[in-house]
Amino acid sequence: MSAPRAATTPGSSTETKEKVDTRSKTIPPYHVILLDDDDHTYEYVIEMLRAVFGMSQEKAYLHACEVDSSKRTIVLTTSRSTPSSRRSRCTRTAPTAHPALQGLMSAVIEPA
Repeated sequence: MSAPRAATTPGSSTETKEKVDTRSKTIPPYHVILLDDDDHTYEYVIEMLRAVFGMSQEKAYLHACEVDSSKRTIVLTTSRSTPSSRRSRCTRTAPTAHPALQGLMSAVIEPA
C-alpha cells in the first residue's frame, strides 16, 4: 500500500499563488490655463468662463482679475481627456453677447 497523499487546500503553502498588481494606474493631472490678451473685456471672460466651466459669477471674476494681472490663470485641473475639450471650447466658444470675438481666446494645457 502507498502512503496517502497530502490534500491541498486553498491558501495552503503548496498552492500556486499568482501575484496580482492591486495598484491603480493614476492618470496624471493637467491644467487648462487661460492666457491674457488685450482683445477681451472682463465681461467677455467672465461670461465665457461661466458658459464653458460652469463657474459662479464671483469665481469667474476672480479668474478674470488673475488673468489680467498675471497674464494667465489655471481654470481647471483634471485628467488629460477633459482639458483638451475644455481648452478647445475656450478658444472657439464666444458668449452670445460677444459673437464677433469668437475664437480669439487663448488657452493651453500643461502638466500639473
